[in-house]
Amino acid sequence: MNIQARVGQQPLEKLQRSRILIVDDQQPMLESLQALLRINGYIADMALGGAAALEMLQQTSYSLVLLDLQMPEVDGHAVHRYISSKNMNLEVIVVSGESSFMAVKEALRRGAYDFVRKPYQVEELLTTINNALEHHRQVRQLRLTEASLKESERMHRFIVNNSPDFIYMLDGQGRFTYVNDRVKELLGYKPGELMHRHFSSLIHPHNADEIHNYFSEQRAGERATRNSEIRLLVNRESDQVECLENRELIVELNAIGMYEADEKGGRNFIGTLGCARDITARKQSEAQISYHAYHDLLTSLPNRVLFDDRVTQAFAHARRYEQEFALLFLDLDRFKLINDSLGHAMGDRVLQQVSERIQGCLRAEDTLCRFGGDEFSLLLPNIESKENVAAVAEKILRAVRQPFKIDRHELYLSLSIGIARYPQAGETKEALLQGADMAMYHVKASGKDGYCFYSDAMTTTTSNFLSVERDMYLALEKDEFELFFQPKVDPGSHIIIGMEALLRWRHPERGLIYPDDFIAIAEESKLIVPLGDWVLRQACQEVLRWRQQGLPAIKVSVNISSVQLEQAGFADKFIGILQECGIPGSTFEIELAEQSLIKGRKDVVKTLRVLSDYGISIAIDDFGRGYSSLSHLQNFPINTLKVDRSFVREIESVADASCIVNAIALMAKGLKLHMVAEGVENLLQLDYLRKLGFNEVQGHLYGEALPASEAFIMLRTRPQTGPHFILPN
Repeated sequence: MNIQARVGQQPLEKLQRSRILIVDDQQPMLESLQALLRINGYIADMALGGAAALEMLQQTSYSLVLLDLQMPEVDGHAVHRYISSKNMNLEVIVVSGESSFMAVKEALRRGAYDFVRKPYQVEELLTTINNALEHHRQVRQLRLTEASLKESERMHRFIVNNSPDFIYMLDGQGRFTYVNDRVKELLGYKPGELMHRHFSSLIHPHNADEIHNYFSEQRAGERATRNSEIRLLVNRESDQVECLENRELIVELNAIGMYEADEKGGRNFIGTLGCARDITARKQSEAQISYHAYHDLLTSLPNRVLFDDRVTQAFAHARRYEQEFALLFLDLDRFKLINDSLGHAMGDRVLQQVSERIQGCLRAEDTLCRFGGDEFSLLLPNIESKENVAAVAEKILRAVRQPFKIDRHELYLSLSIGIARYPQAGETKEALLQGADMAMYHVKASGKDGYCFYSDAMTTTTSNFLSVERDMYLALEKDEFELFFQPKVDPGSHIIIGMEALLRWRHPERGLIYPDDFIAIAEESKLIVPLGDWVLRQACQEVLRWRQQGLPAIKVSVNISSVQLEQAGFADKFIGILQECGIPGSTFEIELAEQSLIKGRKDVVKTLRVLSDYGISIAIDDFGRGYSSLSHLQNFPINTLKVDRSFVREIESVADASCIVNAIALMAKGLKLHMVAEGVENLLQLDYLRKLGFNEVQGHLYGEALPASEAFIMLRTRPQTGPHFILPN
């Protein structure tokens, strides 16, 4: 990264001679900033905390202060107030993690040059510093020029015309008698076009009469207009003006009445002298900060803060006019699978398209909010009946069920929606939110892809559970289940050395259903036992098919539930199926969740030892998410640790020694265990894992899980000597 400063017209050497004070309560932050500035040739002092900053400001003259707002005892606001009260000739850049819109707004109003949020981008910070120092130099130079040319009217006019502000004079009737050249850039008028024209033609019609009085101020002294915000109209026929919507300019106005003495010793009003400063950029920054405080950055939907405010308004309106409204919780089904298989970038794009589809089903007065992750909430004010809410929910479900086509992928999604109505489901915000949340989870437990009212949730759960259970029994009879296979690859040679068998349910109405959506019900209903037997037999048939075609032998992994392990005679049945098919135990590896090892510990150990003695490998799946200790693992005949994808995702740098994967790898090596990583999405992760000594990896980088027929083609067409995958450099 290039961290050398860039400056436009002003020579860098002059700006680098300016002295900068860094104020923060974190010593590492101070040292980091000081080092950065010194690398770029600046003179930088450090102040640890606000009290130290006040002392240094009294002793040393600075051109710029980099100021943190959040500090104990004497905070950044106190330091800023001190600078303002002493009229110090310096610039202030707020460099803070402060997220409060009001705090940042206060700093900008007090005269801070700019705001940079922590953690900052180096080039952005250096550019802001350069601009601030250049601005300080220009202001200082302008003041020196003004002092030296004070007695010269011609020089005064030069200064005024080159001022960044719009300066004007009005006569007693409010007509322009003078405007400086700046008016051309700000409002699109040549100075001569405004001469003898009444000022009201520049005032925005939405400004109050009081604003007219400010612009043509007649008061003098302390009562005169100070720092009042008004909007001015720009010349629509001019193409040189850059401002909000190119129709209006927001300015900060200072104006004072002018008087002359008459023959009787009195004073006569002769006109107004005013100065209007363009604050459009500042208002845009404030608007952006305000927007980010109340909206989700990914989808641009309202966030929880704004949604909470809308719900409060809905309560007040409903109580006043005796109306009803509804709160809905919406959660995407199987969204984790998209993140895990296609990556988070694809997941973000899916969330954006989902939010757009839902928005398309709503009225202007409805409020859709992203709560975080794949969760949304929806406020439907002023509803007439339960049927109206149900119609909206059904419309949303239909919209989301339509396939999402992103790049070369065609994705099928569904939603689980929980609904709580006011006042039927509760008369407080907390009661409605809890009711909608509970109703949504009832939908999840009942098979997903639907909606449920809070008042109906308790009575429908059992029937929906039984409905899904019945469909699964029928699916086994009708052969609706399928096996997919995902390659497990040697990270060094890029050769396929194994396959993981993954279960899918091709539902006649709902399409392809992933295990996350039915395994829990299968385990609770014990249907997982015959379903697991079917998986093993299908995997054996595929292995035999590969052998008949002369393919090299590779190991196949199958997932085993804790419910299966707890069944009496599970090991004998597993081995019996292998013997029927004539397949040695060394061909298979079973993958178990960590929780499976904790439940029924003695029986589980005995079952696993029988399987291990037959040559079947034992792997812990999603390792790191459970509670296994080192001493605990030593009691089981484990061959492999399979690191959970969430830890692989945390790998951000090849030099990241603090990554939790390092600790797992060190433990696995100490126990002499085979190491596998899932969820590998990029080359950085692959290289990191390879250097740690991982034996196998699998994930989106090498390919998604494929139907058995496609997996067979991939194995049959792979090169004999490898590599089987060509990755980009």
